[in-house]
Amino acid sequence: MSGIGEILKAVGDLGTFQKRLVLFSMLPCLSLAFHQFCQLFMVPDLPHYCNTSWIRAVGPNLTEEEQLNLTLPRGADGAYEQCSMYSPVDWDLGSIVAYGLNATEKCSSGWVYPSAQQPSLLTEFDLVCDRKDLNDISQSVYMLGLFLGAMIFGPLSDRIGRRPVLLISIFLQGFFGLGIAFVPHFYIYMAFRCVVGASVSGITMTLLALATEWVGVSYRPHAVLITHCCFAAGQMILAGLSYGIRNWRLLEIAGSAPVFALFFFTWVLPESARWLVTKGKIEEAKKVLQKAASINKRTIPPDLLEQLKCEKQTKPGSILDLFRKKHLRKVTLIMSCTWFVNSIVYYGLSLNVTNFGLDIYLTQLAFGAVEIPARVGCIFLLQWFGRRKSQAGTLLLSGLVCLIITGIPEDQPMAITVLATIGKFAASASFSCSYVYSAELFPTVVRQSGVGLCSMAARVAGIIAPLIRLLEQYHRAVPMAVFGSAPVLGGLLCFLLPETRGAELVDDTRGGCPTAQACENANSSSENGQVKVKDGGQDNEYTKTTYF
Repeated sequence: MSGIGEILKAVGDLGTFQKRLVLFSMLPCLSLAFHQFCQLFMVPDLPHYCNTSWIRAVGPNLTEEEQLNLTLPRGADGAYEQCSMYSPVDWDLGSIVAYGLNATEKCSSGWVYPSAQQPSLLTEFDLVCDRKDLNDISQSVYMLGLFLGAMIFGPLSDRIGRRPVLLISIFLQGFFGLGIAFVPHFYIYMAFRCVVGASVSGITMTLLALATEWVGVSYRPHAVLITHCCFAAGQMILAGLSYGIRNWRLLEIAGSAPVFALFFFTWVLPESARWLVTKGKIEEAKKVLQKAASINKRTIPPDLLEQLKCEKQTKPGSILDLFRKKHLRKVTLIMSCTWFVNSIVYYGLSLNVTNFGLDIYLTQLAFGAVEIPARVGCIFLLQWFGRRKSQAGTLLLSGLVCLIITGIPEDQPMAITVLATIGKFAASASFSCSYVYSAELFPTVVRQSGVGLCSMAARVAGIIAPLIRLLEQYHRAVPMAVFGSAPVLGGLLCFLLPETRGAELVDDTRGGCPTAQACENANSSSENGQVKVKDGGQDNEYTKTTYF
């Protein structure tokens, strides 16, 4: 690819054109948080008991308390059992009162929710007792959609372009997100959620690609950081939206319908000029570049524009290259483990917001608000303490907090929530560290493959995290113990990795991993504290803060 890097510099690193693009990318990010965590507010913890209306046939004048007393067994604490009832009999009411009922069975005619005011997923689909696990399973199905979306839309965006994939993803999110509000069965709900999860992956990847390929190197981290902060803001908006709309179907409509307004992207969203050049669509690339330059009030020299042409690309590395070299194999395994455990603790805390004991809406608001300083503070952590210590430290902190929570009694909800918020802060900062650290550790020719493999590990962890919560049936501390021990192990493994602060990036797999010592003799530019290198013979520039 010849000349594209110089032409983009002539267009401007962060002019009006790029600012509009970043602004447009912020809008879908607000809706991503809704779909990620909206189910938490659709399955409230409500008291329930078996529907025993069968006794009304022989005792139509019974009061509610008399009906329950005759048809429901009591537990050791004296409260009515929630998942069992006395087996129906063909006796008259006098015989039932005189002799009582002894044989019990599971609820066979559904459940009654005496305190329910608005329809919820729990009340409409009876997600209680034997069906209670479907709540966590459906969260895993959504995470499976994220994983499938990464596998489908990533290669598809390389094949047909960033713009079409983004528009397809927005349509799928809006159509199936709105369709969720009208599903008649819970299994259809899970299938639709899986598609929505896939669309979320498509939107996330294409927005990141467009921001990376249009915004200048020095401003790239800031652009991506803004989208991360918008995701956090979306979590805060979700808390307010779910507080005001308690009907789960109306809440789903309120969160999904606005996505259709984003179809104005059809007219304003640009295709990536870099992608157009790699596909040999030179004339289209020239038109897009000239349009961007005119919006930025810049001029591209005609001779520079004429140099734009597609050349034979250097064959990129494959995932197998990550395991052929000893040093790369170690980096790949440790960083994949790091992303995996990071995702485990992040989603373990985020999806457990209903179990901390305080108001779920305030807790969600705090969880969203704390991510903003976590993302921003990551920049200073990386500069002050380096990559290795920042990555290991944030992981260790998030894990230790979870382990401390396991020892706190349930009747201390304030302490549990405060510690969980600290853990969410550390897990969010750790994720931002992971993007930067991974991009610096992997050589240029396998960087996308390496980061992509780590991302897949994180998606797998996202699928597993809701299922770990099912271990709560054995002891309430087991899930949090898993969420805590995993990042502690991952944090300790990070100390086996090399430090990359101030190091020049490695281009191929022949050399070792980047080290700070290697930077001392490298020809590097010190502008804004960035290290610039040639990317595999192309004229793209990578910096140590490119990926956030």
